[in-house]
Amino acid sequence: MGLYDQYLLPLLVNAICKQNPFTDQRSKIVPLAKGKVLEIGIGSGLNLPFYQKEQVTELTAIDPSLAVWKQNRTKVDQLGFPFEFHQVGAEKMPFANHSFDSIVTTYTFCTIPDDEMAMQELRRVLKPTGVLIFCEHGKASDPSIQKWQNRLNPFWKHFGGGCNLNRDIPNLIQTNGFNIKELNAQYIPGWKPLSYNYWGMATPL
Repeated sequence: MGLYDQYLLPLLVNAICKQNPFTDQRSKIVPLAKGKVLEIGIGSGLNLPFYQKEQVTELTAIDPSLAVWKQNRTKVDQLGFPFEFHQVGAEKMPFANHSFDSIVTTYTFCTIPDDEMAMQELRRVLKPTGVLIFCEHGKASDPSIQKWQNRLNPFWKHFGGGCNLNRDIPNLIQTNGFNIKELNAQYIPGWKPLSYNYWGMATPL
């Protein structure tokens, strides 16, 4: 891992993800989490202020990068419920089948190398009565923007820490063991190839 990936890139990603449009999206969906919760790709902990201590009994978070998590892990002290962190990717998680009531993923699936394997793992560890709560950027609705996403994706992925601009999030969810119960899709303020958002809830099939 080079100096750019190890030190500069995490700072840039964190700065982008802290912007108001992304924060507004987090505030819509993270409070829906209940019971025993798993967060995929916690990063620097930007979702933590939005969990409701009256609803969450415990929070488990995973992320392959310990360095990024160390930036803001002091936020855990203010949660008001048990928390644990695992440095692991989403493609193979060390949890038993049907362990969690809610799984939260925000702006994470763009960077997971094997997104289908990861989604199948989410299905495995989620309880049959559980819910997947998601907010992701991805493939735009406009063909003209889709073309730009496809053109830019190799360059963006290389310099953006593996981030893909053009993943079809609803299709990824629905073809890997989930039924989408609620889906919203629109541009949020920002650069259009990066700002088409999908958010909602899905349940396991």
